[in-house]
Amino acid sequence: MSKKLYCIVIDDEPIGRELIVNFVNTVPFLDLKASFEDPVEALAFLHSHDIDIVITDINMPNISGIDLIRSLPKQPAIIFITAHRDFALDGFENGVVDFLVKPVAYDRFFKAVTRAKEKISMSSGKEKKEPQIVPDRIFIKANSKLVKILLEDILYVEALGDYLKIVTNNESYTTLATLKSMESNLLPPNFLRVQRSFIVKVTSIKSVSGNVIELNNGKAITIASNKKEELFNLLGI
Repeated sequence: MSKKLYCIVIDDEPIGRELIVNFVNTVPFLDLKASFEDPVEALAFLHSHDIDIVITDINMPNISGIDLIRSLPKQPAIIFITAHRDFALDGFENGVVDFLVKPVAYDRFFKAVTRAKEKISMSSGKEKKEPQIVPDRIFIKANSKLVKILLEDILYVEALGDYLKIVTNNESYTTLATLKSMESNLLPPNFLRVQRSFIVKVTSIKSVSGNVIELNNGKAITIASNKKEELFNLLGI
């Protein structure tokens, strides 16, 4: 992608906003169009300007970063910045391409905007292709080729905006698809959608503590309250 990507920065904290603005100005493929202390002003700007990337804090007065992106008729690539890790899952469910926790290091910021650039590039002129699924395997498009994944090897599937991250015993893959397309094929008793962003293989669950499950590979995932009873029944608890 040769053209620069238009972006804005939103943060009600001046020091944090200045730091991200300085980061943006060092990235060759970014063009900072504006920065805002007031998210309401930013929202008005977004309704009248075409912006590729929005870098926004979540905890702000008047309107949160999550509510801001939900109100946009056309959603740009979103990068959330916040001091609260608990917002991560909600953010990714709403199409966020990355989630940064304060204090933000430059290398982590650069990784996030590069990921946003790649998403915009992949989405440009392409239709979303759902995985092709047969009873014991799926074929996904990853790294410009079709990849076969055996269902028995899948540990979990995570929704990341317009993409899916499929983690197996040995590798992980990212593909342009929806979690809904997977949910209709990864069914109980072998798999369960434990919350909006995750489907897990039941036999990969190592432990349960409160509303958090830990998988055999160490991954911790929050369980939705309305899924706990079904999960416990599958686990025989």
